[in-house]
Amino acid sequence: MNSILIRNLKSLAGVREADIKMVCGAEMKTLPSIENAFLLIENGLIKSFGKNEDAPERADEIINAEGKFVLPAWCDSHTHIVYAGSRENEFADKINGLTYEEIAARGGGILNSAKRLNETTEEELLDSALQRLEEMKSFGTCAVEIKSGYGLNYEGEMKMLRVIRKLKEKSALTIKATFLGAHAYPLEFKNNHEGYLKLLLEELLPKIVDEGLADFIDVFCEENYFSVEETKRILETGAKFGLRAKVHVNQFNILGAVKVCVEQNALSVDHLELISDEDIFALKAVVGLPTNNFTMCTALPGCSLFLKIPYTPARKIIDAGLPLALATDFNPGSAPSGNMNLVNSLACINMNMTTEEVINASTLNGAYSMGVENELGSITIGKKANLIITKPVSSLTILPYSFGSNLVERVIVNGNF
Repeated sequence: MNSILIRNLKSLAGVREADIKMVCGAEMKTLPSIENAFLLIENGLIKSFGKNEDAPERADEIINAEGKFVLPAWCDSHTHIVYAGSRENEFADKINGLTYEEIAARGGGILNSAKRLNETTEEELLDSALQRLEEMKSFGTCAVEIKSGYGLNYEGEMKMLRVIRKLKEKSALTIKATFLGAHAYPLEFKNNHEGYLKLLLEELLPKIVDEGLADFIDVFCEENYFSVEETKRILETGAKFGLRAKVHVNQFNILGAVKVCVEQNALSVDHLELISDEDIFALKAVVGLPTNNFTMCTALPGCSLFLKIPYTPARKIIDAGLPLALATDFNPGSAPSGNMNLVNSLACINMNMTTEEVINASTLNGAYSMGVENELGSITIGKKANLIITKPVSSLTILPYSFGSNLVERVIVNGNF
């Protein structure tokens, strides 16, 4: 039996019972904590915790965490970290005044990444993605959802999903895979949407499910990408194959897709830089139902920062009694950072979220948004010991306050450093 005792903690934050799967509305302002605490890890799981005076006397390894906080590791529920190269040239275009849509119209954006990915080997994609995962871990992230969507053809999408499967095998982090073939229409199908949808749903999807390559399905529902009707068709087909949806919606326009996503029992609706009263009403329709029927709202403030677009109106969502998760959207075009600490700072500064709200959004609600809330996201007996130990700090608020610093001292993944 391998055991680690962390004692003399200034505070143990995010302590919850196992039946708490997410937090909504006003509950997000509460972060249950134990001051002057200990935490015991056995065989990679949280064994016990409590006041420091009740700590066991022995363990295989003892860590003195005086002046430090321990909290659940970040769960980043929306990323695109399997990609080739970067898009710094487009960054220069943005500085010179071109919009995201204008860059895409010139062959940039998603189509640019697709071209590069299809010219890159699986081994190269795997190596670069592993490096990104290690960097994300250094910031305190121990669970990551990764999407395909830069292949945009049969071989490219399969290649991406095979790389994600290899990441699951090689990395200690908890990883979930999402099939996002419906990220954009490739040039050869620009005027043949039906042909591309058949490729996705009749050729790719059955093969992906047969090989167990995806946990979820996703669509970029937006003007000049996939319509609400096309989105509904993709979600319905994904559900028939056992894939629950996580959907890109309301980034630049409100098209009415949120209601469709809720009706299709989507696990999350992501972006929501714009949100209507009708969207709020649709999302509230599932409040009070069993938690497995909730659709999580997920905000991506790093994308808002990079593209200079509105931030998700967190106060409107939370004050309506809804749950909210935070994620990085780590990708080469609109959010080239996997730093969840920066995401939390942006949410406080530009979305008026409290420290407690951003921690709940980045831990338990993030875990729910990738379907791992039963094993991650809170300090709960029996959950995986995926933990952040901070540097000695005065309070948890200094984490989002210090937006340019990494105050994570150690990261524990499955009970290991």
